[in-house]
Amino acid sequence: MITSQIKKLGLELPPPPPPGGIYHPVVITGNMMYVSGQPPKRADGSLITGFVGKDLSLEEGRSAARQTGLTMLATIQAQIGDLDRIKRLIKTLGMVNCEQGFAGQPQVINGFSELMVELLGDENGKGARSAVGMVLPGNIAVEIEAIFELHDV
Repeated sequence: MITSQIKKLGLELPPPPPPGGIYHPVVITGNMMYVSGQPPKRADGSLITGFVGKDLSLEEGRSAARQTGLTMLATIQAQIGDLDRIKRLIKTLGMVNCEQGFAGQPQVINGFSELMVELLGDENGKGARSAVGMVLPGNIAVEIEAIFELHDV
């Protein structure tokens, strides 16, 4: 389903980022898949950087969160091969690069959440979610980690 939706929407997955530390990009246990934090990587391989609310508008931050979703899908595809193994989104932790006083983190992370609903449908694309602000490594605009349920194999 996800693969056909990506094609239908004309979306392009960026190259998956290499791990930035000592960790696994994806860990599967049972039918649960845990995806490490992903950056907003463009199709050309560059990263979207800056503080949302200062260097980037809220809408640009939202776009970066959507791009982070595409980066996450590229990482999942590289790790497990078949995006159609994803059954539903369980949990999202969205982190927004921002200064103290910025309060639009939920609206920024909506960019990721809307993409998941477009790809998995209203029921399976919505999960539990947190959206927080902090200073992110490499000045990336957004970082998102997620937990998915996989179809039984």
